[in-house]
Amino acid sequence: MTTTVEIEAVLRVEDLAKRYGAKPVLAGCTFELYAGQVTALVGANGAGKTTLLTVLSGLLAPDGGTVVACGRVALVAQDRPLYDHLSARDMLRMARHLNLVWDEDRATRWLRRFHVPPNRLCGRLSTGQRTQVALAVALGRVPDVLLLDEPLANLDPLVRNEVMAELLTEAAETEMALLMSTHVVAELGGVADNLLVLTHGTITLAGQIDDLLANHRFYVGPRSASPPTGTVVRETHSEQQSTFLVTLETEPDETPDDAENEWVVRPATVKDIVVAHLANAREVAWHDRAHA
Repeated sequence: MTTTVEIEAVLRVEDLAKRYGAKPVLAGCTFELYAGQVTALVGANGAGKTTLLTVLSGLLAPDGGTVVACGRVALVAQDRPLYDHLSARDMLRMARHLNLVWDEDRATRWLRRFHVPPNRLCGRLSTGQRTQVALAVALGRVPDVLLLDEPLANLDPLVRNEVMAELLTEAAETEMALLMSTHVVAELGGVADNLLVLTHGTITLAGQIDDLLANHRFYVGPRSASPPTGTVVRETHSEQQSTFLVTLETEPDETPDDAENEWVVRPATVKDIVVAHLANAREVAWHDRAHA
């Protein structure tokens, strides 16, 4: 007899909404974050990612819906706000006094790991070093949920990989849930457990990445109005050929018999799935503007 281990949700978001004046920025966002898991938040510029993370951190009040966090939440903002006149060590000292829970060893280990000079003023640190100080402060708070608003975007590829590896270790060892906003879709494979796609302030795709990969397929074949099976996510056509990205209605390894000779079936990548949803959202926006 096998037993199913249920992973605890440490942050629950239901029907979240936020407006700036009369303009809706978030609408109907519903999802959960799980202990020890990494969730990638992907969306086009202006989709509402920064607003969503700011609301989840408690720094911005929602206009509707609920956010329930089972523990401490820390945010590393995109601009990595630090006091330029303080040293890296002083930033940790200030954070220690401002937080009821603080792990000095965890914070200083992070600075040492990435060779940040502790006595140098933050205003004289490189962009990458400022990122490491912001991460050290956030991790020193011992968060149950760590929110990252593209803080790795300005790091070189090698350091970005090293930082991501360390964050994955932190999540695994401490059961910290990690939600990271990113544009680097190609790097999600092997890193993120879950995916959220945010388009025009709404979560249009949410799920475990393994499940999403298993349930999406490309069908490439003769020009046709529809694929042999599945629900169409996105389609492209040339004079002689059609390509469909579909979500499967049958078991992932089942292919209809009549598709074998006419259609080439291939798996989709995370990038394929994300790009399709973002492209669909952009076309909807263009259509709405054209008919406004």
